[in-house]
Amino acid sequence: MAHHSMAGYEDAMRAALAEARLALGTDDVPVGAVVLDADGTVLSHARNEREHLNDPTAHAEVLAIRRAAEVRGDWRLTGTTIVVTLEPCVLCAGAIMAARIPRLVFGAWDEKAGAVGSVYDVLRDRRLPHRVEVETGVLADESIALLAEFFASRR
Repeated sequence: MAHHSMAGYEDAMRAALAEARLALGTDDVPVGAVVLDADGTVLSHARNEREHLNDPTAHAEVLAIRRAAEVRGDWRLTGTTIVVTLEPCVLCAGAIMAARIPRLVFGAWDEKAGAVGSVYDVLRDRRLPHRVEVETGVLADESIALLAEFFASRR
């Protein structure tokens, strides 16, 4: 099971979407992330908790990466895949590289702040030493609907 097809990540994305929904309870933007081991086992999961923790770096990806490193007892998350409901921002793209995560799977594009192809493409920039394999569009509609609902409720 070293290489998944798109369908192979749908369960992981559903878990990330479930995390994202929990963010609604703390008035956080609904973004969720899970980190998978090489065999597809979930190492960690997290949601955006910026409002909840009053921490500007408490994005879903950063928290999931911290927890996965803790579980592994190693900050180098080689062989893992991070699955996120929304295209990572500059902060999170940087964290993915810092953790040496070789693969990213995300749902929806973030045209305003995305750093994996929308505004920047940090993870595939040849000037940087660590490159990441990227797969996009997994259950994107669910992610978009969740975000749209959140922003609509705040207007």
